Amino acid sequence: MHVLKSKVRAVALIGACLALGAGALAACSSGGGSGGGSGSNKKVGVALVLKTLSNPYFVSMEKDAKAQAAKDNVKLTVAAGKQDGDTQTQITAIDNAVSRGDKGILITTNGDAINAALNRAKKAGLFVIALDTALNPPSTADITYATDNFQAGKLIGQGAAAKLNGQKAVIAMLDLFNNQVVSVDIQRDHGFLTGMGINPNSTTVNGKEASSGSYSKGQYQVVCHQPTNGAVDGGRQAMENCLSKNSGINVVYSINEPAGEGASAALKAAGKTVQIYSIDGSCDGLKNVTSGVFTADSAQYPGKMAALGVSSIAKLARGGAKPSVTSGKDFFDTGTALVTKAAIPGLQTQTVDEANKACWG
Repeated sequence: MHVLKSKVRAVALIGACLALGAGALAACSSGGGSGGGSGSNKKVGVALVLKTLSNPYFVSMEKDAKAQAAKDNVKLTVAAGKQDGDTQTQITAIDNAVSRGDKGILITTNGDAINAALNRAKKAGLFVIALDTALNPPSTADITYATDNFQAGKLIGQGAAAKLNGQKAVIAMLDLFNNQVVSVDIQRDHGFLTGMGINPNSTTVNGKEASSGSYSKGQYQVVCHQPTNGAVDGGRQAMENCLSKNSGINVVYSINEPAGEGASAALKAAGKTVQIYSIDGSCDGLKNVTSGVFTADSAQYPGKMAALGVSSIAKLARGGAKPSVTSGKDFFDTGTALVTKAAIPGLQTQTVDEANKACWG
């Protein structure tokens, strides 16, 4: 009797849907619900919180995250700091993600001040993925998707040592900050020095290496550590400051391509040709390798980091497994490669043509 009544109700419901027309029929057949279809297909909220949108590196993250969000039925909300170091805007974006009921946050940190907000988000049930730069401590995020920034720095340091081939290295270090500690700043700086064969003498701050001594191929002198804020203008000013201390600089390490471009402008204005080593791997940066503005560049894949992050949170929200780290590392390594115009004997390098297949910006 119960089965018969159920069948009668089902027939009546179908009849009502048919009477209301095709649009209502589609709604009836979907099972209702704002997500459309089964729970596994419901739209998932994800927040992408970037350092800034003035750097093409992070613009690339936004672009690829949006493309992946469209594929994965994700409602992506993007926020960014007004400049590097703007933690307050990021904190507001994190709190907004919690209020919206988002399932996860992807973040490129502007500093440790955001950690309390991220801990609140995790307590509320959001899955936090750090992109590009591990948080401090790394456990503030559930997982990090990043280039091995130490390895990226090490590659260009090895390239610089090989190119000098025993010549004295007179080095300008163009860092990110000098008033706050951000892991990417430390890792790239220390990686470069290690690649050169110079002991950074610290694991937590820049500028603790001996100011002179021996590198893997000869003698070195570190002239300066200057902040650039990762920007062209900052790189130009930093390079001018370094040249005022020693006009004989012949190797420039830059935290990223914009800082390296600024350094190149200052060197050109001073009538000097100097080896510049940078990290990023943007399409424009690779053009600078071809033209000789950069001697070498360590390529990274920011769009890949963001797209993987969107996909991971979408899968997790729909009952999938949590993402896992790369074997032997405490993060998921999205890769890096040393890009040069010409091969460097003894080092594994990519040509610009090869690197262009995965460049960004």
